[in-house]
Amino acid sequence: MSDVIIINIDKDNISEYPPRCFLNPKNEGYQTKLEWLKKRFSEGLKIKQLYLEKEGKCIGFIEYIPGENAWRAVDAKGYLFIHCIWISPNNIKNKGYGSLLVKECIKDAEAEGKNGVAVITSEGPFMAGKDLFLKNGFKSIESANPSYELMIKTLKTGSLPKINNWEKQLSKYKGLNIIYSNQCPWVARSIKEIKEIADNKNLKLKITELKTAKQAQEAPSIYASFSLVYDGKLLVDHYISKKRFENIINKEIK
Repeated sequence: MSDVIIINIDKDNISEYPPRCFLNPKNEGYQTKLEWLKKRFSEGLKIKQLYLEKEGKCIGFIEYIPGENAWRAVDAKGYLFIHCIWISPNNIKNKGYGSLLVKECIKDAEAEGKNGVAVITSEGPFMAGKDLFLKNGFKSIESANPSYELMIKTLKTGSLPKINNWEKQLSKYKGLNIIYSNQCPWVARSIKEIKEIADNKNLKLKITELKTAKQAQEAPSIYASFSLVYDGKLLVDHYISKKRFENIINKEIK
């Protein structure tokens, strides 16, 4: 790992090292994520980027925050909570870079006297799977369909995190709804495309932004960054393509 350096991102250097979700800086989501991050640093959010030193190229990052301020439908007080971890491109995966970033988070949790580190994993394409965390001493303590798992690395005794009752929140949403946050920059494009389709089909679509961690913790899905809900039924719990949206409404909305 002598070829990599880890850069701590904060409000002072984020302009030099902007969000690295491997989006084009001209992408709308890139800018919304940048503004979202600037508001979160005061809440204890940390981003660490992984650079190949010789090439000056970012190959990954990890984003985490005190559990009290997590932007997922969880109760993770006393823990650091990982929002995202990403390594790119594919040909450098499985070389220990992901573990390097996870260990950075664990180190910070120890230094801050936290009970441990928590994360929601999924075997879907939009979140990290559990294998990386199992390799780093995490264990699964709760699961939910279709493939979500709440995993923790315990550092000291304390109350355990839990998944909040997101299903209870669904009844609040009548008609067709998107509930989202700007925690994930890939959401912006999906919402724009879905709204265009809804408008063309004369569908009444209500779009609600989750603007605080508390609101995200009370989201109608575990991931919380994007939920498509119709009359209290969760149709999709992550950002989707416009084709997928068309297929869903053709099936679900008569």
